[in-house]
Amino acid sequence: MSKHADLRRFREEILHEWRGCAEADDLNAGLHQAGEFVAAIMRGLRAAGAVDGLDEEELRVAWKELAGEFIARHAEPVSVRGGHLVLRVTQPAMRFQLEQMKPMLLERIRKQLGEERIRSVKFTLG
Repeated sequence: MSKHADLRRFREEILHEWRGCAEADDLNAGLHQAGEFVAAIMRGLRAAGAVDGLDEEELRVAWKELAGEFIARHAEPVSVRGGHLVLRVTQPAMRFQLEQMKPMLLERIRKQLGEERIRSVKFTLG
């Protein structure tokens, strides 16, 4: 045997003894990309109706267009759960104003994002 072959065999024997097992043939065997799991989880959530299918950025852009610059500065979308849009409002007076405008806002939002996606609008101070 060659000197390299002897060293390689000697190295493998030492590593086998140290690890308590032989070296794995492929260290990447059985590894999966995190994106595969996330995609599978999201598909499952959508199938179960847990995700409303609204992209957060899509919602923010639509909100600025629908509400106008002034209102968008004082109220921002926080979440959409089960068709209920939650808006964070900066001041009680703005919350009162938006409560008065709720039917009109809801109609605009439904036209922009789809009738089935948003069923109600709720406000929270923050």
